[in-house]
Amino acid sequence: MSRDVQIRVADAEDLVWIHELRHRVYAQELRQHAPRPERRLHDALDGDNVYLVAARGPVRMGFVNLTPPWLGRYGLDKYLSRDELPLLSEGGAFEVRILTVEPRWRSTAVAPLLMYAALRWISSRGGRTVVAMGRTELLDMYLAVGLRPLGHTVRSGAVTFEVLTGEVAALTQVATTRYRTALERFRTVVDWQLDMEWAPGPDGCEHGGASFTAIGTDFRTLHRRHEIVAADVLDAWFPPAPGVRAALAEDLSWSARTSPPTGAEGMLSELAKARALPAETLVAGAGSSDLIFRAFGRWLTPTSRVLLLDPGYGEYAHVTERVIGCRVDRFRLHRKDGWRIDIGRLASVVEAGRYDLVVVVNPNNPTGRHAPAAELCTLIEAAPARTRWWIDEAYLGYVDLAESLAPLAAVDPRVVVCTSLSKMYALSGARAAYLVAEPATAALLRRWTPPWAVGLPAQLAAVATLRDPAYYRACWLRTHALRRRLAADLAQVDDTVAVEEGVANFLNITLPYDGPSAARLVRECRRHDVYLRDLSPLSPQYEGRTVRVAVRDAAENARIVAAYEAALETLLPSSLSKRAPGRPATPVTGLAR
Repeated sequence: MSRDVQIRVADAEDLVWIHELRHRVYAQELRQHAPRPERRLHDALDGDNVYLVAARGPVRMGFVNLTPPWLGRYGLDKYLSRDELPLLSEGGAFEVRILTVEPRWRSTAVAPLLMYAALRWISSRGGRTVVAMGRTELLDMYLAVGLRPLGHTVRSGAVTFEVLTGEVAALTQVATTRYRTALERFRTVVDWQLDMEWAPGPDGCEHGGASFTAIGTDFRTLHRRHEIVAADVLDAWFPPAPGVRAALAEDLSWSARTSPPTGAEGMLSELAKARALPAETLVAGAGSSDLIFRAFGRWLTPTSRVLLLDPGYGEYAHVTERVIGCRVDRFRLHRKDGWRIDIGRLASVVEAGRYDLVVVVNPNNPTGRHAPAAELCTLIEAAPARTRWWIDEAYLGYVDLAESLAPLAAVDPRVVVCTSLSKMYALSGARAAYLVAEPATAALLRRWTPPWAVGLPAQLAAVATLRDPAYYRACWLRTHALRRRLAADLAQVDDTVAVEEGVANFLNITLPYDGPSAARLVRECRRHDVYLRDLSPLSPQYEGRTVRVAVRDAAENARIVAAYEAALETLLPSSLSKRAPGRPATPVTGLAR
């Protein structure tokens, strides 16, 4: 197979061939459908779902069809009810359909390549579950890639199918381990034209952004930091407080070479005073990820059941699902509700689910919405006694520190509050964070904290930070003004694109249904050294169309707007700005604080 074999999304000309091939294979060859005079076969889902094509120049070799969950209907609906197949009603299943290869290419790698392309497309859109109908005579092929039968056999015409499913993470693991050698070989011969990378990241998690790669992770081209707009990570646009800079600059050689206080005692003492909390309720960490891994690793096992918000910060899904292997359920937030948490619905889910842990990021990343502390306190009070609550308040300063649930966490053994000093205090590089828990819980976690977990520069920076609250309050207020200005400027570029503000240092933009994918927009903006974050891998709720933009200073925000406008001129010409028939208009909305 030569390098000119393309894997791409079908275009209008491809669709003509697809409908003709479907007729030749499924009406004439397999007799699944009655022949049609026009010699083309299509169904009600065509026009809304996605076809991926394998081709060599003008020669088309095969295709596969994908039905995403946001359509609300599946090909399987023709054969099974939602009661018979409740997986289709859970809101996150992607259907893989009609894997079809031209006869002359059936003994080649075309079918496996299309199956792998389908998996990567689904993963890049936040997919977690795949459902498919596989012909019974090809069942061994589907079982070999990790799909498993659901116990339903479907007959259509003269063809019998087995209904199959698989978790995207598990299927990816099979593909990248069992078939690693084949994938490496295919990678050298395939012209990959899809909008995601050929291979997933090494651990399958979207950690942070890609802007540091452009700067240079070997630190040899740090001058690039002045050329890059790093709006794909939520680092503060403002510098640390003057006292922080002074503390670090006073004797940098000493702080770099000197071992810090073993348990960050001074940092915790300053936190206790600043937050009016007992010192015995505090645990220090080298960033919130350190605390998440440490605490969850102690509390959870593969038998634990966890509830996460969806969309939500991806690190929690990574730790609970991929690292520990917990059973994880999602509490879905919806765009039509402004991404707000329905407290009543969440209460009923928690009461019925008997969860070991519920994670709430508040304000939420990536939706930018905040749930009032009073509502969360009422929710927790009514929850089962065995359910632990992890409240992540990394962005709370942008709302009001008085909204913290830390006072509740200090006395209620069911509640833990985690707060990063990175994002809202401009200390992302220093890596400093803390959690609040009742004394017994905190003491156990301190036992499992290694000595010198937080470096001396980070401890010095944290203490100086906490001594200048007025500086940060002013920075947070300025952030709101910068965000509102950025949102207004972005909204003026194209009125088919939705701009959604939240309460923190970022906003989201959602492209129209008939426009480019979020991944393509992100890629195009990088041509201008502007880095944005494609939210698609975090959740299928974003439908592959939403991009997060971190608030920067006024000059960098202007660069973001210019790059965004240039990208849309390339990706969204006037012929595409007309909304497809039957599609809802994409509103320009503000969810401002």
